[in-house]
Amino acid sequence: MEKSSSGQARTTGWLVRRTLVGVLLFGALVQVVLIIYYLGAAHSPRPHHLPVGYISTDAMASEVEAQIEEGGSFAARRFTDEPALTAAVRAKDIYGGVDLTSEQPELYLASAAGTSAATAIRNTFTEVVERRRADQVQRLVAAGRPVPADTVEQLTEPPSVTDLVPLPDADRGGTSLGLLVQVLAIGATIASIELGKLGVHTTRSARRGFVHAAVLVLYGIVSAAAVAVGASLFGVIPSGEVLSLFASFALLSLALSCSVAAAVALLGPGGAMLGTLYFLVGIVISGSSVVPEFLPSWARVLGQALPPGSGASLIRERLYFPDASVAGPASVLAGYAVVGLVVVLITNALPSTKVRAAP
Repeated sequence: MEKSSSGQARTTGWLVRRTLVGVLLFGALVQVVLIIYYLGAAHSPRPHHLPVGYISTDAMASEVEAQIEEGGSFAARRFTDEPALTAAVRAKDIYGGVDLTSEQPELYLASAAGTSAATAIRNTFTEVVERRRADQVQRLVAAGRPVPADTVEQLTEPPSVTDLVPLPDADRGGTSLGLLVQVLAIGATIASIELGKLGVHTTRSARRGFVHAAVLVLYGIVSAAAVAVGASLFGVIPSGEVLSLFASFALLSLALSCSVAAAVALLGPGGAMLGTLYFLVGIVISGSSVVPEFLPSWARVLGQALPPGSGASLIRERLYFPDASVAGPASVLAGYAVVGLVVVLITNALPSTKVRAAP
């Protein structure tokens, strides 16, 4: 009896030690992987071929374009006049631009597209303007002509800046978009997990599948309404645009909840990890806090292929850039939602392979 108790104690001790070592190693491994991922994706964001525009004379167009694109941070596009350039900014074809044809250069920005992008454009275009002014002074001096005081004042005056699409006063930092996406991701994951638990207490059938699908659609509507109302209360969404953004919130919520529900239907409770991955992996590269063009190529492509990234793009465009095309992100979200609903319907219609023991 004593030997049996001693053996059991040793076994218990070994299991405890193995569990403790496993927790330590697994926790450390997860941290290492996340550190590599987070820092590799967004530790030092910088623009990569960020689309911008400029207006200049034919004589200096090639030189100005070379200055803007120096270093590969920007992709310059020439416009013929100010209305064409500002229309492109409002449609988010470009993130900003500069008009160098007037005596006083004018910078055009869209801070709602991303504060980091607006800052980078401001700094780069200010440098371009200063170079052009320095060249003018050098040409005057080289020609032996005096530089009048009013000319010096004009050349040293900083360029004027016009923010064509500013952020609302209630969200000057531009962080609210990322928070809204996080709220939708967390809520959709919880709803999908709870819905998956109902499968344990009910029998598979086409009827159960339709009920689950209906609940997911209803949750998407309720979730979108809650986020839209909450965002409007804090001034993030103008009161007159709540209804117009409701569909975007609902589509993102459906894409998140339906895809997680499909993973749960296929893999069981472990499928809920998809929602965790959306939160841990997708939010960082979603473009909600860091402009997609500021991320490495792999992170930008992956981020926009996931619901958080497509959702962030869709909401930003619908909120600040009504002239911009939303076909891309809307198609991605619709794909996740439709495929998720189809998987839920099919898995519920299939007969169960589990044999329950008789009571």
